[in-house]
Amino acid sequence: MRIASAFVAGGLVLGAAACGEAPKDDNAGSTGGKKYNACMVTDVGGIDDKSFNTSAWAGLKEAEKANGDITTKYVASKAEADYEVNLNGYVNQKCDFILAVGGLMEGATKKAAETHKDQQFGIVDANPGVDNIYPMQFDTAQAAFQAGYLAAGMSKTGKVGTYGGLPIPPVTIFMDGFADGVAYYNEAKGKNVQVLGWNKDTQKGSFTNDFGKQDEGKKVSDTLVAQGADIIMPVAGGAGLGTTAAAQASNGKYSVIWVDADGCEATQNCPVMLTTVVKNIKDAVKEAVLKAAGGEKLEAKPGFVGDLANNGVSIAPYHEFDSKVPAELKAEVEKIKADIAAGTIKVTSKAQPTK
Repeated sequence: MRIASAFVAGGLVLGAAACGEAPKDDNAGSTGGKKYNACMVTDVGGIDDKSFNTSAWAGLKEAEKANGDITTKYVASKAEADYEVNLNGYVNQKCDFILAVGGLMEGATKKAAETHKDQQFGIVDANPGVDNIYPMQFDTAQAAFQAGYLAAGMSKTGKVGTYGGLPIPPVTIFMDGFADGVAYYNEAKGKNVQVLGWNKDTQKGSFTNDFGKQDEGKKVSDTLVAQGADIIMPVAGGAGLGTTAAAQASNGKYSVIWVDADGCEATQNCPVMLTTVVKNIKDAVKEAVLKAAGGEKLEAKPGFVGDLANNGVSIAPYHEFDSKVPAELKAEVEKIKADIAAGTIKVTSKAQPTK
């Protein structure tokens, strides 16, 4: 039940070329300066998923705020077929930095980068292994391990659940860590809290097969609750909002652990949000864009891998649950963080990024 440990920060590499139709910008950001254009292509979850797309866009806006010579814009992909068109469209617009968001965009980004070798690309949650793509990945299994331990300690029914959007590495890594955190709690406390919705050994579980349809998220979490789960961690982008809404309507029957961006702050649905497994996409994107805009050549290998030790991942404050989480359990969760960061607890997942 231990899970593999740490990673380190790295660099970035990208440039300019042509091809494809110009995408229609959904938000052009600041118009001042116009010296360095940072352009983002969302995945199908959209800019307002309260998750990884939202976080990446926040990183671009923070970079723009920090350096007045940076301008930002994004285009939202409505379907996977849009990825290549949108990426090449931004090449055609001569964007200096083109950011792809999400593991589903790996293939399209790799193809665009190999075609336009002088163009600077970045990608969140994937590593295509191409010199002009700066990968930003996150060992979320580490923070999810904490969340699993917390969930096991807070569950009244002895059953907790998780589900994903699609069975891809940026999703299953959360689920692996969560399951192992529960197992670690059981081992430490002599308990038998069950994880519904995911089996780490078989890598099989519950999925919405979509990152945007809230009704699908609600459907999956309704099933988990019917099976007895009183805490659920959706790893499904905007589809998970169906779970938070249903939890709110349940009048306390179950609570939620969000992922990527602090769920209380992002969704404003604080009464049901126990905590969040935070992926610090915002700061990783901000740093990459600021360095690239400043003329720094950042290395694509290993790119950036966020972990507990470098604050690339974390669990969010308990917010409205702060008084409900026992002090002893809080201390144990913090001790786990220190042990993982120190390598005392080894966190492992087949989906973990490598240095």
